Parts: sequence; structure tokens; C-alpha cells
Amino acid sequence: MAGNKYLSNNSGVITEIISNQTSAGAGDAGKIVSLSSDGRLDLTLMPNGIAPDTYSIVASEALSAGNVVNVWNNAGVANVRKADATVAGKEAMGFVLSAVSSGATALVYFEGNNTSVSGLTAGKQYLSTTAGTVTTTPPSASGNVVQVVGFSASATELNFQSREPIVLA
Repeated sequence: MAGNKYLSNNSGVITEIISNQTSAGAGDAGKIVSLSSDGRLDLTLMPNGIAPDTYSIVASEALSAGNVVNVWNNAGVANVRKADATVAGKEAMGFVLSAVSSGATALVYFEGNNTSVSGLTAGKQYLSTTAGTVTTTPPSASGNVVQVVGFSASATELNFQSREPIVLA
């Protein structure tokens, strides 16, 4: 989607200009910006240090868009896998917005809004016993992990805020 247009006085000549939705750096200094198609500012328009808390990590299994994930030590190398409330040590540490094949690099978000989910019920969300997903009902079986991973106000957005996990006796 192209940015909004505005008129500018360019040395006495009225000129139509399209606002920028992204920035290529210093060459775009002083230009007017507009929101992107999702109604937000593109990250290239933000100052250094203002961006999502992310890290690129190799996936040790296939991940689906929206999965909550666990970062683990695989022979001295950080890998990412689906978080799972049935296994102690596989607590949710982040999420992915895009599907990733096993062995490929995943962009893991450690905070923020997971907009690649669907079917959520509004309220507090827990790590689920279905790997990579969340639920409004905390697990209750012996050995299960109870971990609040955030909350949702809509069916399609999880505000990810992981808490310390508790392993049930």
C-alpha cells in the first residue's frame, strides 16, 4: 500500500509527494511518514534501540506460525522447539510469527503481541499440554507445568508475557 499523498511547495511549484512507510536511512531525513497497511509505523522508521525483543535461533523441529516456543541447549548450541506443558524444562520463553522448518532459522520474539494465533478466548492464557499452543485452562495432571504466558483480549492476538513455571506434584 502506498503512503498518503500531500502537496508541497517546491521552489514555487506545487508538487504531489507520497509519504514514506519505510526508511532507507539518512537519505530519508526530513521526509513525512505514514502508517503502513497494518496501521502501524514500520520498524525502519523507529530510532535505534526501539524494536521488538527478538533473536534468530535454529529450530530443532518444525514450528507453525503463532507457536509459543522454548529455547534449549542442544550440544552447546541454542535451539528452539515448541513449548510443552507436559514436560518440565520445556516452558514458554517466546513465540514465532512465521512457520519454520526443522533446521531453519526462526525469528523468536521474547515479548509483545503474537498476532499469528486464532481461536483464543479472552483472558489469561496458560501454556497448553498441546505443544506450541496456549489455553485458558491451566494443566492439572501430576508432572504438568503450569505457566501463565500472557493474556488475550481477542481471538487473534496473544499479549505474550511469560511467568515462572510451576511443575505440579
